[in-house]
Amino acid sequence: MVAGHCDLPNVTPLRMLSVWFQPTEGTEVITWERVFMLHELHAQGVSISAIARQTGLDRKTVRRHLAAGIQPPVYRPRTSQGSRLDPYTAYLQTRLAEYPGLSGVRLLREIQAQGYTGGYTILTDYLRTIRPPKEAGYEVRFETPAGHQGQVDFAHFKVRFRHDPEVVRVVWLFSLVLGHSRYLFGRFVWRQTLDVVMACHEAAFTELGGVPAQLLYDRMKTAVLGESESGEVIYHPTLLALAAHYGFRPKACRPYRAKTKGKVERPFRYVRQDFFLASRFDDLEDLNRQFDGWRHEIANRRTHATTGQVVHTAFEAERPVLQTLPAGPFPDVLSFERRVTQDGMVSVDGNLYSVPDTTRKRPVEVQRSATEIRIIEQGHCVACHPRLTGRGQRRLSPGHRQPHKIAPAALPPTYSGYFTRPGEVVATRDLSVYQRIGQAKARETHT
Repeated sequence: MVAGHCDLPNVTPLRMLSVWFQPTEGTEVITWERVFMLHELHAQGVSISAIARQTGLDRKTVRRHLAAGIQPPVYRPRTSQGSRLDPYTAYLQTRLAEYPGLSGVRLLREIQAQGYTGGYTILTDYLRTIRPPKEAGYEVRFETPAGHQGQVDFAHFKVRFRHDPEVVRVVWLFSLVLGHSRYLFGRFVWRQTLDVVMACHEAAFTELGGVPAQLLYDRMKTAVLGESESGEVIYHPTLLALAAHYGFRPKACRPYRAKTKGKVERPFRYVRQDFFLASRFDDLEDLNRQFDGWRHEIANRRTHATTGQVVHTAFEAERPVLQTLPAGPFPDVLSFERRVTQDGMVSVDGNLYSVPDTTRKRPVEVQRSATEIRIIEQGHCVACHPRLTGRGQRRLSPGHRQPHKIAPAALPPTYSGYFTRPGEVVATRDLSVYQRIGQAKARETHT
């Protein structure tokens, strides 16, 4: 083979390399593979000009690389391109420094409101660099069929209301989550008393439009009283009455196995991170009003990470499977005794309710339901009030306080002009007698 007179199509290695390599015209970028190919062709005796024609490179470029030997090419550093997230990184750092528990979805909504047009993945990748994920063990997922189970629990929150920001108050979130669709019902309340728990159940069933076949409870005192010697769970009688009225079966979690209620406890973290943190509320009613809006517009409209379904869509498919609501409400009435205060008020759950001025018996019977307070005196209802939701309030019904009538001052006895001794009786005469006497005295004086 004579250099410079090689018939390229007859060179088998060159034909194989030419098929593997497609030259790019008008470029001098040399990759490691191209440098290796130049030396391979030159070792086969292919001329510089033939190599240049075959590869599309300049002959000077071919000579330069052949003279330099087989060395990996040196690349210039890639020019850094700005990210769409860059204008918002300072804001994200500030927010997480103040509220480390904020969720990525919540932060995405906040920066989108400021003009962010990038994706969620870019945001989460960045959040991992400033907030490393916590290590967690593996958990076994347990799914239930539609309409079969709901999970009930309470979570504790601390809040400062706008009208009194110096005071930290404790409120409780009652939550009922359907196990199949993950539909979330919740209500913030002041306390976990039995009547509050019953009222929250009724409100949840009303919103759901039905009742699941089973409700799973933690061992809270308003649901579970304890266990018998044989290990059977003893439920609160009022809870059993509520279950019989609505047709569901209560089930208690095993002790120290809180993860069996994961469907209801995980949403508590979601509520805290995506709704509660960094939000402001006027009072408990405003807190529940904002919470209901967040549930309907965000929480129950999201695609659930575990099921992969939109919660509201899955709930609409589950709703027809729920048990039908009973015809009437649960007759939940608690009766207890209270004393009437000196100013005619009765204290119930930290609030004062008036009784009429005519109420005299102490103590009186109080009947408390989810919506009203009845005060009974000797078997007769003397006052009926709508139940107050807060504490430290005072309700005076119209007509319970009559304006005090001032008795007219006693008139002094008419002065008769005579002083009598004890036992003496003064005769009562007609006024004409005294008139004649006066006239006679006048004539005597004139004479």
